Amino acid sequence: MKALVAIKRVLDYNVKARPNDQGDAVELANCKMSMNPFCEIAVEEAIRLKTKGAIDEVIVVSIGSAKCEEQIRSALALGADRGIHVQTDVDLSSLSVAKVLKQVAQNEGADIVLLGKQAIDSDNNQTGQMLAALMDCAQFTFASEVNIDGQNVEVTREVDTGSETLKGQVPVVITTDLRLNKPRFAKLPDIMKAKKKPLEKMTLSEFGVDESSTVSVLEVMAPAKRSAGVKVADVDELINKLKNEAKVIA
Repeated sequence: MKALVAIKRVLDYNVKARPNDQGDAVELANCKMSMNPFCEIAVEEAIRLKTKGAIDEVIVVSIGSAKCEEQIRSALALGADRGIHVQTDVDLSSLSVAKVLKQVAQNEGADIVLLGKQAIDSDNNQTGQMLAALMDCAQFTFASEVNIDGQNVEVTREVDTGSETLKGQVPVVITTDLRLNKPRFAKLPDIMKAKKKPLEKMTLSEFGVDESSTVSVLEVMAPAKRSAGVKVADVDELINKLKNEAKVIA
């Protein structure tokens, strides 16, 4: 049983994002980059499933520039067995990424594909669903609990009314939510060992995927500054301000 985990290099969530000078993208120069937080959860879950004996091998794949190797090595240090790096300097659309992941999953014979539910840079929440459609297999999105017993998969996912439990059989695509687990920190010995773990490098041209994107960014701007809040002495003053200044109550 193999698990393929897709990871993405993004601007670190602790860094305050700001537009570049051209106003057409987020400024990334000299900024700290890291693995997408939802991808970290997917890696952690795959490692936990391997520890339980539910799967035998964890493979991580990342699509992007040469710098993505840093995030792949981080996943290997956390416990993944080997990595695949599909190199490209083009910012691919969700559909193009899904097409590449489909071929990688087929080449590796992956039974389970784990992805973060969304990337914190594009926030699209599309790739997992598109991948499941392309693979013509079951999909479980926003997973908050994953259990695997042989070929059977049971996933609890969050919905508007609470949670629901779904069952299916491999192959499956699972997208991970925040409450699924808490990712571990890599230990120094594991970081050193990760440097020797196998990392296969491929080019986007090997997959025959169209690099042109159907999505174009027109403008990136910072959110409007909000006025400072005020403290009120009591409830009466609060009601007065809401009624006469903010005019949100009658």
